[in-house]
Amino acid sequence: MNPNRRAFLAGSVLAGLFALVPRAIGRAMGYPRALNGPMVGASGPDHFNVWVRASGAFDVKLEYSTDRNFSTVIDGPTIRASAEDDCCVVLRAQGLKPDTPYWYRLKYDGQQDRYQWFNSKTRTAPAGPADFRVAFGSCCRIQYDADQPIWNAVRGLEPDLFFWLGDNIYGDSDDPAVLTDLYSRGRVVERLTPLLRSTPQLAIWDDHDFGYNDADGRHPRKQEALKVFKNFWANPSYGEPDSPGVYFRHSHGGVDFFFLDGRYNRDPITKPDNAAKSMLGARQKRWLKGALSASTAPFKVLVSGGGWSSAENEKGGDSWATYMTERNEIFDHIRDHDIGGVFCISGDSHMGELNCIPRSAAGGYDIYDMCSSPLAQMPANKNTRQMPEVRVRDTWTRSVNVGLMHFRMTGGKPSMTYTLHDVLGEPVWEPLVLTPDDLRNGVRSWDSKSDPEELKRLERFKRGGGYYGTDMPEGWPDRPFTGKASG
Repeated sequence: MNPNRRAFLAGSVLAGLFALVPRAIGRAMGYPRALNGPMVGASGPDHFNVWVRASGAFDVKLEYSTDRNFSTVIDGPTIRASAEDDCCVVLRAQGLKPDTPYWYRLKYDGQQDRYQWFNSKTRTAPAGPADFRVAFGSCCRIQYDADQPIWNAVRGLEPDLFFWLGDNIYGDSDDPAVLTDLYSRGRVVERLTPLLRSTPQLAIWDDHDFGYNDADGRHPRKQEALKVFKNFWANPSYGEPDSPGVYFRHSHGGVDFFFLDGRYNRDPITKPDNAAKSMLGARQKRWLKGALSASTAPFKVLVSGGGWSSAENEKGGDSWATYMTERNEIFDHIRDHDIGGVFCISGDSHMGELNCIPRSAAGGYDIYDMCSSPLAQMPANKNTRQMPEVRVRDTWTRSVNVGLMHFRMTGGKPSMTYTLHDVLGEPVWEPLVLTPDDLRNGVRSWDSKSDPEELKRLERFKRGGGYYGTDMPEGWPDRPFTGKASG
């Protein structure tokens, strides 16, 4: 056969095959299944929630069982996915036993997902005080790191809960379609999906998943951003009926967690830092004060996207360092109402930090701030130009990281042990141990719990030198260090 004729026929056959590809893809895309998920959301002693994004507007059904083989099937709810919610649904299994493992599976338009033939497993929360672990982190940029090896380390730590502290995606946009796309991409990271399917996930946002960098309450499409956030998470609640936002309270194992929204009602960074400037907004702040006053938990954890420490010589930034009046108002409320057991966790800074606000000098107690950042982003060495009130441990900038709180709430005096772990899962510092006795008015603990090297650096800084041994620029500091909380 003529070589040209042979090539022509071969090309025609290939062209015919490629012509069939769009139709084959169309059939595959039309098959009812999960596009993203499943993911376990907020759980309690008698229930757990499962989030999933379906491939179309059809019924999604939850089934669960106390055994792996589903010899006894318990029918859960059926919800119809809708295009209005990007086909995201949250289904609740309820009437369950506390602290009990359950297997679950989903059906899509009456069919099991052919790509998820396995059954997933999770566990209900304990009914009372318990020993448990909470992992947390922030700043997860799939554009920078699509592989995200940190999730191997997180799974190895075996947390009972995982908290996302903001910049969970880097949408950097006011277009809801962009935010939706980034959430969808993030939910199929191979190392992450086993954690999502088994461990309850709770989340707040920060600027890069709320809108643009440093975005505040003036965001023109914040209602749409909130809708996307609610579509892709399964928190226990979102704000209050008369106060939109992502803030909520969650209790687990005898500990109360207060998740804060630092974006929806935030005043501009450039506004003068006085009593009229707010990161939370008046309604959320009133809710927080009331909820703290009502809590009887030995530990009360404030969960914020941005760090709580002053970072005195930092230029720019949008942490609590630029909302010090409001921060100190909250801390004054804690002191004046004798609310014990409060400490803070945060993200955003692109470095692991363990700082302290020495409120014992003002009649309260020392409030610790534990920051984990980033999960999947370039670490930064901003520590060289920042000086919080007290650094309890040196900053960690050598790798991505994840924070771990280990609560021991049974068998005697409650305690919390905090460690920061690197990309290999190794702890990078000596643990910090806190008890309720450390967190009550009149107790000073910051110097006894700080690394000796950090105390030496602090003394050098107080004398006017550089924290890390380099002389400070002329004119710094503007005021001497007193050991008192700023403000």
